[in-house]
Amino acid sequence: MLASLALAARAQASDGCAGAPGGDTASRIAAVACAEHASWYSPFIDEAGRLAHLRVSEAEALRLRDGTPAWRRVAAYWQGSGLGWPPDGLHAQADCFGAAPERNALCRSFLVDTPWSAVFVSWVMARAGVPGFAHSARHVDYVRQAWRGVGPYRYADPDATPPAVGDLLCYSRMPAPFGVAGFRAWLARGHDGPLAMHCDIVVSTANARARLVGGNVLQGVTMRLLPLNAAGRFWNLPRRTGADPECSPALPSACNLHRHDWVALLKLDAAANLPAPPATPPGPCCEICHLPMPPGMRRCAAPAPPPATPPAP
Repeated sequence: MLASLALAARAQASDGCAGAPGGDTASRIAAVACAEHASWYSPFIDEAGRLAHLRVSEAEALRLRDGTPAWRRVAAYWQGSGLGWPPDGLHAQADCFGAAPERNALCRSFLVDTPWSAVFVSWVMARAGVPGFAHSARHVDYVRQAWRGVGPYRYADPDATPPAVGDLLCYSRMPAPFGVAGFRAWLARGHDGPLAMHCDIVVSTANARARLVGGNVLQGVTMRLLPLNAAGRFWNLPRRTGADPECSPALPSACNLHRHDWVALLKLDAAANLPAPPATPPGPCCEICHLPMPPGMRRCAAPAPPPATPPAP
């Protein structure tokens, strides 16, 4: 895990990510998310809702900082998310880790066409060893779990509750905005079906600014910066309404990548904020390993049951 810890340290220094490797559950969540953000060359959306930096995207063969092609890293999120491998919808002849171009293309088309933001959250929770998390390819499943008071998270109003490291801030993608009250009413009616949503992971709340990391945000692992008020709550979250004007070059004031139907803050429950598991043996290790591995290198032990080892190229 040394490579990931180094990435996390760089992310903390350059991006304000919180959470030292190890520590409690919240710190581990932040360290994993920050390391991945750094690996994608730290793309971010600034406080004004403008994309400030983007270098690589999900479908590309361009390599991340650790040398992994971007599309293969997304496949690794699916494989290590706790959802089972291969995922539903992946073509039977697809190969996400081998060298055959035709079979690779089937995998890449699945990765591009299938949302993976909830898969990324599930992967982070698996890597951080979060107990009782509802691993899912749909954000609404763990939002619903939090609403019901089950698992490691508890539902809260994003306007009334200060965020903390390890929390999740979520919005609805439905065409007609819910608003916080409308979404709570929807949950209270006991709906069990799908709902298009997105959640970002809070990795820092320092200096009156929340930093959140999300997967599949502008086709990568991207940070968003949101201001906090003196009470530590989100300061005027940009909200999408039914009367929003269309973003266009003629109306740039209507363009804001933070403007969403923010409906839920999932708070990490104190009972789930546990100390780190026992330390792994000393020595260099890798999380996503290139085969053959160098002499003395080993695969890092995962805090959760590890995913199946990908076949050698």
